[in-house]
Amino acid sequence: MKIFKSLLISVCMGTTLCACSPQTANTEANNQITTAGDAWKWEKGTIVIDTPERPAGQKSVLGLTTPKMEVVRVGFVGLGMRGPGAVSRFTHIPGTQIVALCDYEASRAENCQEILKKASMPKAAIYSGETGYEELCKRNDIDLVYIAADWLHHFPIARCAMENGKNVAIEVPSAMTLQECWDLVNLSEKTRKHCMILENCCYDWYEMNTLNMAQQGVFGEIIRAQGAYIHDLSPFWEHYWKNGENDKLGWRLEYNMKHRGDVYATHGLGPVAQAMDIHRGDRVTTLVAMDTKSVIGKELVEQKTGKECNDFRNGDHTTTLLRTANGKVIEIQHNVMTPQPYNRLYQLTGSKGFANKYPVEGYALDAKQLNASGVQPQIDNLNAHGFLPKAEMDALVEKYQHPILKKYGEIAKEVGGHGGMDFIMDSRLVYCLQNGLPLDMDVYDLAEWCCLAELGQISMDNGCAAVAFPDFTRGEWNVIKGYKHAYASAEAEKESMEKAKAFTAKLKEQGAKEWAEAK
Repeated sequence: MKIFKSLLISVCMGTTLCACSPQTANTEANNQITTAGDAWKWEKGTIVIDTPERPAGQKSVLGLTTPKMEVVRVGFVGLGMRGPGAVSRFTHIPGTQIVALCDYEASRAENCQEILKKASMPKAAIYSGETGYEELCKRNDIDLVYIAADWLHHFPIARCAMENGKNVAIEVPSAMTLQECWDLVNLSEKTRKHCMILENCCYDWYEMNTLNMAQQGVFGEIIRAQGAYIHDLSPFWEHYWKNGENDKLGWRLEYNMKHRGDVYATHGLGPVAQAMDIHRGDRVTTLVAMDTKSVIGKELVEQKTGKECNDFRNGDHTTTLLRTANGKVIEIQHNVMTPQPYNRLYQLTGSKGFANKYPVEGYALDAKQLNASGVQPQIDNLNAHGFLPKAEMDALVEKYQHPILKKYGEIAKEVGGHGGMDFIMDSRLVYCLQNGLPLDMDVYDLAEWCCLAELGQISMDNGCAAVAFPDFTRGEWNVIKGYKHAYASAEAEKESMEKAKAFTAKLKEQGAKEWAEAK
C-alpha cells in the first residue's frame, strides 16, 4: 500500500465519510467492522464492543509529562493545504526549531523553505516520496512530529514517529477506526510520549471564555451540550488531491462515498467535551446515531463520474447522541453537503444559565445569577428568557476572559490561522513541552473524539441501536476531577521564555547568515 501517496493534501476544516445506501444494514458493512478487529456482541439491546486489556508494562498517561525542553525541535509531515500554515506559525513561537520538512511531493516541502527564509530561520532537511516520513522519524534531533497529511495517513505516520521515540501532534481526525484509536492509546502508554490531537476549535475565543465561565460555575451544572461541523464543502470538492487521471472524485469525496458516520466529529465534540469534564470526572457510556439518506453526495458522484451511484454510504446529515455516566447528554451533528451557513453550534445548557455560539452568539442568565457571577446588571427585571443585552454580555466576557487568551490573543490575531486559534493551539503545545507540563489534550481525548465515526457506523448499520462507548482510560476516567489547563509558576515560565527567546535570536542570526551566503 502506498501509505504516503496523499500527504500533499492537508486537512481543511470540514469533511465526511461514506459508501452504500445510508439506511441499509448489510453483511458487507458488518464485515467491515469485524475486519477492523472490533469484536462486539449484544447485551440487553445494546451493542457492546470488547475493550482490550492494558498490556503488561503499560500504565495510564493521564497527566503525562515529559522532561522540559528548552528548545522544541520539530519535523513537519504533510505540506499541502494545512501544513505550510503550521510551519509559518512555528516561526513566530520562541524556542522552536524547524528541523525537517516532508511531503510526498518534494516541491511542496522545498516551497516551505521560503517560509523559513522569510523568518531568517536556517534551511530544514527535506524528505519526500512514499516513505520519506520514515527517515524523518528516525532522526535523533527531532522532539515533535507535526502531522498534517490526509486522514488515511495520520495514523501510519504517527505510529512510525512514536515507535521512533517522538512526541506527535496530529491533525483532525487523528484516527479513523477504533483499532487505530486503541493503537495510539497503547503507543502513548508504552512509549510515554505525548500524542495530541490538533483540535483548534478548543482555542477559539468564545469557546475558551465560555469554558472558563463553566469552570467557575456561571452556568451551574452543565447537563446538556451540542456541537457540530456543518460546512457546505461545495466550493472545495475539486481541490482535494486525485490519484491519477482515473480518479474523478478526489480522496475526500471518495471517503464520503465508502464510509458512514460522523467522520469529522472533533470540531463539535472537542470543546463541549472539555466543558463537561470527559474522562476527568465523567465519561461517555452510550452512543446512538442516525443519518438522513444521501441526496447531494450521491448526485456529486454521478456528476463527476457520469454513472449512476447506488452505493453512497454516508447520509447528508448525521446526528449522534451521547449519554454520560453522570446522566448528561451531548448531541453532535455533521453535514458537509447541504447549502447552509457554517455552524459548529457549541451550546451549553446548565442548571443556572445557557451559552450558545452559532448561529446567534450569546449568554442567558437571570439577574440573580449574573450578579452572583460578579457582574452587576444595568437593567431591571433581567431574566434568562432572552440573551443578555450587549453591555452585560461584554462585562461577563471581560470578567471571564480566559488566561490563555490574555497571554496569546493579540499576537494570535496578527499571526493568524483560522482567526488566530491555530496559533494559540500551537503556542500552548510548545509552552507545555518547554515547561514539562501535561498537554491540553491527551491521547484519550484523541480516541474519544475520533471514535464517533466507527461507533456511529455500527449504530446505524444495526437499526440505530445503542452502542456502549469504550473507556479508553480503562477504568481511570474518574481519577482526575475536572478539566484544567496546566500552567508553570511565574518564575519557571519567565525562565523558560528567556531561554527560548535567546535561542531563537541566535537561530535567526545563523539563518540570516546561511541565506546570505546562499545568494
